[in-house]
Amino acid sequence: MSSTAAAAPPARRTRSRPPSASSRRSDDPSSAANGNGKTSPKLASPKHLPGERTVKKLRLSKALTIPEGTTVYDASRRMAARRVDAVLLTDAQGLLSGIVTDKDISTRVIAEGLRVEQTIMSKIMTRNPTYVTADSLAIEALQKMVQGKFRHLPVVENGEVMAMLDIAKCLYDAIARLEKAAEQGSAIAAAVEGVERQLGGNFTAPYAFIETLRERMFKPSLSTIVTEGTKVAIVSPSDPVYVATQKMREFRVNSVIVTTGNTVQGIFTSKDVLMRVVSQNLSPELTLVEKVMTANPDCATLDTTILDALHIMHDGKFLHIPVLDREGQIAACLDVLQLTHAAIQLVEGGNGTANDMANSVMQRFWDSALALEPPDDELDSRSEASLLMASEAGDGRSSIYPPIIGNSFPFKLQDRKGRVHRFTCGLRELKRACVLCKAKIEYY
Repeated sequence: MSSTAAAAPPARRTRSRPPSASSRRSDDPSSAANGNGKTSPKLASPKHLPGERTVKKLRLSKALTIPEGTTVYDASRRMAARRVDAVLLTDAQGLLSGIVTDKDISTRVIAEGLRVEQTIMSKIMTRNPTYVTADSLAIEALQKMVQGKFRHLPVVENGEVMAMLDIAKCLYDAIARLEKAAEQGSAIAAAVEGVERQLGGNFTAPYAFIETLRERMFKPSLSTIVTEGTKVAIVSPSDPVYVATQKMREFRVNSVIVTTGNTVQGIFTSKDVLMRVVSQNLSPELTLVEKVMTANPDCATLDTTILDALHIMHDGKFLHIPVLDREGQIAACLDVLQLTHAAIQLVEGGNGTANDMANSVMQRFWDSALALEPPDDELDSRSEASLLMASEAGDGRSSIYPPIIGNSFPFKLQDRKGRVHRFTCGLRELKRACVLCKAKIEYY
């Protein structure tokens, strides 16, 4: 949702805006303007069917709303206290006027050398944010965020902003249900049954269909979305935070990889800038990246499948993942939006009968999975390993996830000191699992 350049406030808008605390009701949220003042493209939405999951059934966050005249420093402290990385702004009439995210603070304030105590939020906010109603379909909200390339979406009910939808929670919610659906087999069974009823006697290419479905769902790897010339924002541990934010602005990203030589030492994101630097009143010019980065981030490889990468991010509850090539060199750093877009593309596209069938089944599979109740452990606490800062880290080595093939699954192991370790192992490789567990525990 945020652009990476410093934005001067545009002229006063004359059109109506989505409400915040008013009683005005918006009947067509898709007509709300996006950050550049243009209307958002209307998405093709399926008909609401019984059991389809709506936005209000997702795990929404209570929206933090503050006056647009608040300073960046005061806003950052309130955001940190609430553990949120986006805030809604209201004007003098109490109407929703904009949104500011951690990326805005990093690239529009810190990277520009502005003082957080003197800069007010209206100077850096994205005006007229796109929003959805509480009764919108969950999959539509996900598509809207991916198409608009923003992570946060205000949710309106009865004319008032009731909550904030974070794409991370939306995505993790969907993945958790897909996992449960896969275990039960109910979603895929319902999907195939629905397509069979729809096609009747025309379901004449089962083998081609199954192969297409298998190819589309399970085989695409990260190498299909990481191009050869992909540029990665890299800084050294001794660089100041100010330099890291300039890299974020230059590469139009909200994370940088911290390396020593060719070795990944950590990752530093715009959320770290907000939570660990600005809200703590640390100097971006004097604070070194190594003091506030997340050390030893989990990494994927080019052979890791797109779905496996989403599972890894779901498991660790983080939004960025470095990708290494076959030589162990940094090939890319992917974020949740890029992976979500790639996952949605698995459902789309393709020509011919087999692809049409695959499209129908996969769409029904998503719809059925989103309608299921969440697993019991869906609210598990965040993984400790993904939150370690440099001062709390071990030896500086990163965890690398190989591709999950066949009956291989990611495992988490917690030692006596409370550290969480991860590894991947097949169900028929219990001996190897024991060796991995022993190695993890003995190392620490």
